[in-house]
Amino acid sequence: MREPSASLQNIVRQASEEGLSRETLYHLIEKATEEGAVRALSDLGLQDRNAQGDLSELRALLDSWRETRKTVRQIIIKWIIKIFLTGLIFGLAVKMKLLHLGQAF
Repeated sequence: MREPSASLQNIVRQASEEGLSRETLYHLIEKATEEGAVRALSDLGLQDRNAQGDLSELRALLDSWRETRKTVRQIIIKWIIKIFLTGLIFGLAVKMKLLHLGQAF
C-alpha cells in the first residue's frame, strides 16, 4: 500500500483517537476507493474484460484522428501556397506581356 496523503493521515488519526484502529481504517478506505474505482469504470462502460482493448482502440483512433487533422492542415496550406504562386506567375506573365489577355481575335 502506498503512503497516504497528509489529509488522509489526519482523518485516520482522528478516527483512531475515537476508537478505530489505524489498520482497520486504512483497510476500510482502501476497499472504499477500490469499490469507487470499479463503480466509476462501470459508469463509463469499462467494467468488462474488453475494457483495456477498447481503451487501446480509442487511443489508436484518437491518434489517427490527430494525424489526419495534421495532414489535412498541411494539404490545405500547400494548396493555398500553390494557388498563390500560380496567380503570381500568371500575373507576371501578363505584366511581362508573355500572355495576352483581353485582345480580340
